[in-house]
Amino acid sequence: MGSLKGVPHRKWTKEEKLRIVKMHIENHISIMEIEKKEHVRNGLVSTWCKRYVEEGEASLEPHKGNKFSALHTSKSLSEVERLRLIILKQELDLARLKKGYFVRGVGANKEYVIGKGQILKSSKPSK
Repeated sequence: MGSLKGVPHRKWTKEEKLRIVKMHIENHISIMEIEKKEHVRNGLVSTWCKRYVEEGEASLEPHKGNKFSALHTSKSLSEVERLRLIILKQELDLARLKKGYFVRGVGANKEYVIGKGQILKSSKPSK
């Protein structure tokens, strides 16, 4: 089958991920064989397996949107969940700064700024 580059982004359900993870972990089917049979990138299978082993079945739930938006919109976050999200966001910001850029704005108005204010990439429509 070869590389899966150019294949449209596919959403995998929790049940599909669990079935594929168990193919590897319980049935000892190689990740490369799973990639060919199930048409899923081997890196993705590895990530799912690692998450499943470390965090259990709940880690295979599909992600919905920007997890940091919960900091501003969710009223049901516990204090610990809110603080964990803040720490995760700060770690991400630090990693970006180490690479020499930061993000200004959100959503469609997001810009990646390098050095002395030069815009590296922008989501804003050009004028």
